[in-house]
Amino acid sequence: MRLPFRSTRVLALALAATVVPVTAVAAGGQSAAATSRAAQTVTDAPQIPDTAAGRQLTWFLDALSRVPLAESELREHFAAGFLKEIPADEINKFAATLKGLKLESVTATGATSLHGTAKLGDKDYVITLSVDGDGKINGIRINQPQPLPPGPKDWRELDTRLRSVAPNVGFLAAEIDSRGRCQTVHGVNVDRPRPLGSVFKLYVLGAVAERIRDGGLSWNTKVTIRPEWKSPSEGGLWERPDNSKVTVREAAKLMISISDNTAADILIHTVGREAVEAKVRQWSDHPELNIPFLTTKELFLLKGIDHPRQARTYLGLGTAKKRKYLREVVAKQSGSDMKPWTTPREVDTIEWFGSPRDVCRAYAGLTKLNSKTLDKTLSGFDGLELDARKWPTVWFKGGSEVGLLDLAYLGRSSSGRTYVITALAYDRKKALDEDTVIPQMVSLSKGSFSLVRAK
Repeated sequence: MRLPFRSTRVLALALAATVVPVTAVAAGGQSAAATSRAAQTVTDAPQIPDTAAGRQLTWFLDALSRVPLAESELREHFAAGFLKEIPADEINKFAATLKGLKLESVTATGATSLHGTAKLGDKDYVITLSVDGDGKINGIRINQPQPLPPGPKDWRELDTRLRSVAPNVGFLAAEIDSRGRCQTVHGVNVDRPRPLGSVFKLYVLGAVAERIRDGGLSWNTKVTIRPEWKSPSEGGLWERPDNSKVTVREAAKLMISISDNTAADILIHTVGREAVEAKVRQWSDHPELNIPFLTTKELFLLKGIDHPRQARTYLGLGTAKKRKYLREVVAKQSGSDMKPWTTPREVDTIEWFGSPRDVCRAYAGLTKLNSKTLDKTLSGFDGLELDARKWPTVWFKGGSEVGLLDLAYLGRSSSGRTYVITALAYDRKKALDEDTVIPQMVSLSKGSFSLVRAK
């Protein structure tokens, strides 16, 4: 999961356009910038949807001809948190470089985000814009598309390229059979647990869906966004008013689509920590590594306050005393006291953990719940652009933190066979070079779907 201290809000990032933001933290952009699989339609006069994100895109394109913009105008259109991280003069400098930008198409829209293509002179660009609950811009990316590296020709090439991205890697390509078992097609360290980042949210989603199936909750149940449950994110429920309401359905969608940390924590509190731990015990061979099951806010506080003393104190406790420490110490701490960090911190000790096979079992468990809402929640954010005729269903969840990047996909083929592709990578000593690692891992994951189909 991406740490809240590494802003993904703006502006021109050097990530490949086909790469999904895999944050957890993800804020606005891990986020909110998820690339849709929707087909691109280019028209002479692209239609901008009449949504909050669409109206802000219309304003932004018009404003490019009036740079520099007054701070008062920027405050009308950008979220306060955005302007705190990206001040007005930086926005104006950025906008000045985009004079003459012409929208070519809108490729995908959502409740709080929009994706499109544009031209500036003879160069192509990809636009991603997201808004908060008040309809103000909390994330914008305009960058040149970069093709992914070619997919691997065979599993041997995949193994070689995978091991080049990080010191610690794991991989599994598996088919989920008719009994819900993960049958290995190819793997690297398939049973060794590794930090999962926001992939842990599959367990939360499973606990929620099971509670709904059993009648203890509804997708339409409204829950309160309590201030003490808010966890740093860019966009999503973090920026909604304290004590406002959100449905379980929307919280689940935000937890997956933009990896909304506040949404995840609200759902953990709603079903109870023990319910999520029960799913871990059911779907993982390494449940002891995830108990107590942390909320994202607890993880941030454990790593971000009085480090390393607090982290070491916590790690030295038994399970019962850890629960007490979370309840009596960590719960009373404030996020405003957290200190930023930019190198890996406790990435292999304070996290959520699972092996590639555990991730496959989680996906298999979600398929058994057989819910249309689950399918919609997990679909549309994979960024692989697989041929929809061959792969009509694709699910995705990613996770990132400083030094960590994980990608987990499920694809159901047109013939009805279901495969899971999971790639996990981390470095406990230094941050990963995401400009290189993300395109490489996405390419390997995408290529794996061709390899399993050809087997």
